[in-house]
Amino acid sequence: MSGRGRKAVLPPAGHRAEPPLAPDGLVVTVTNKAGFKKEFDFAELPVAGPMQRSLAKAFAAQSRGWTSHKSAGTYWIKVGLFAGFLSGLDSPSDDLDGLTAATMQTWRDNHISTNTGKSTLSLVRTLLQQDPRLAAGPVAEELARRIPQATPSSESYEEAERERVMLTAQRQFRAAWLRIGENTRLLNRWLSGDIAESSREWKLGEILDHTARTGDVPRTLYPSGQREAANRRLLGGRGPQKTWGRLFLTRSELTALAVLLTDRFGWNLSLYDRMPVPTTAPSAGETTSVTYQVQVEKRRAGSGRWFSTENITDSGADSPGRLITQALEATAHARALASSLAPGADLLMVARSYRPEQEHLDLDRPAPVDPLVFGVSDNMGQVWARSNGLGGSPFRRSRRTTVTDEGRPLQHTQGTHESTYVLPDRRVQRASRGVFEDGAHEAHAQALTVVFGGKITDEPDPEHQETATVDCEDEESSPWPATEGGCGADFLLCLACPNAHVHPGHHPRLAHLHQQILSLRSALGDRSFHERWSVHLLRLQDLRDKVGPAAWTAALARVSDTDRTVVQLLVKKDLAP
Repeated sequence: MSGRGRKAVLPPAGHRAEPPLAPDGLVVTVTNKAGFKKEFDFAELPVAGPMQRSLAKAFAAQSRGWTSHKSAGTYWIKVGLFAGFLSGLDSPSDDLDGLTAATMQTWRDNHISTNTGKSTLSLVRTLLQQDPRLAAGPVAEELARRIPQATPSSESYEEAERERVMLTAQRQFRAAWLRIGENTRLLNRWLSGDIAESSREWKLGEILDHTARTGDVPRTLYPSGQREAANRRLLGGRGPQKTWGRLFLTRSELTALAVLLTDRFGWNLSLYDRMPVPTTAPSAGETTSVTYQVQVEKRRAGSGRWFSTENITDSGADSPGRLITQALEATAHARALASSLAPGADLLMVARSYRPEQEHLDLDRPAPVDPLVFGVSDNMGQVWARSNGLGGSPFRRSRRTTVTDEGRPLQHTQGTHESTYVLPDRRVQRASRGVFEDGAHEAHAQALTVVFGGKITDEPDPEHQETATVDCEDEESSPWPATEGGCGADFLLCLACPNAHVHPGHHPRLAHLHQQILSLRSALGDRSFHERWSVHLLRLQDLRDKVGPAAWTAALARVSDTDRTVVQLLVKKDLAP
């Protein structure tokens, strides 16, 4: 099935796909998803003929997975850089099997320090690894070296930045939507005959009818060859908003709509070039809302997984689907005109161009149907931002902001979400500092609960009170006071008390206690042991490390019968504090 649900047409009998590599071994033809072809002539590269053919063969092998000329063009640029590097060597090799590890080390050193260089290294490596002669040996080992991941060059918007961009886009698109809606209502009244003939509104309705059918207002041709809008006084001016813009979005207004859609849904910019008109899904019993089915295209997901459908509901002014409704209303006349000029056209993102299009060079994007253009290009985003004083194109940063705020993958994998969007983003890092700090404090507090909390001394203090495990300096200031006064802690909890003092006389009993608790692990099972004994064991291990393993082990030889009796009572929890 195709992406729109139509049955795929089988090729004629005996059909064979043309190989991408020409018989001369120098020209590679790449066919994009739309069926357009583009040639790449490797005879243009400044390297020897055998090297040209080897690179062309690797390029052709890699091209079988490409669906766009943009991918091919990116690889072509990198191949050109590699060929230029080779031609600049004192003794350039004639073919790939003449490459040396030293040459590839120099190539790596020249590019490893920048993001663009890392991308160049990665793409050229992918091509070179297509050649079986480089599957083993020193050059293969050099190619296999890890290339560090590029540092993301963009980051998500701070809230104030985002609000400025969105407010700019909202003002521009809303003004266009209101303008088109007002003129659409006037046109509908004219078509239904509800306006008095020859009135001002009737004359405007007649002009709007001409505009809807042709994409332009009536114009007067002057002897100089210049065409000017007729009825300028009636229209109120000659600018787009007063003429054909009454029913059509300008490119800038379409870009503003795309900015709002990206902020709302986190869609990729390339999605807008071929986004079909959303369809409506049935809503049982619903009369006040409408649910749109929006087809989302994900080229990088791999063959067979390019398309998914998102259900978006318009249930009121603040609902996500309201923007889809407004987009449909703002593009209605342009879509109707596109359908009449090019039957079958059903793309949502369409605008009216200021002037007839030049030669269509970007064959990955839909061809214009004069005077209409489809989708939003990188250049349109840059021009829009520049004309509104916003710096660079907003799409990458806006998408990154939406993805990180949403906190889940949008049209990408969980790994990409974490490694590309969340972890490297400086805004996310700044926002996480408080969480990390709180976590560190909590971890520190938890660590303190499982270490020996008292003091280690060389000899007993006669003023301290002896307990079953330690000597107590002051039971009245216990962290665990009893209701009737004094200390209410278990004797094992003495090891966590700051009032505790341990001297060498305690070592035999505590070492024996440590040994006995360890023996309980196999008898109780991990869960029961963890719940009852793990904290006490960790404190004893911390105390052992402070005393020293050698002294701790030697103390086991001095364990008395009294020590064994007390430890047995402690382990059985028969010894009251």
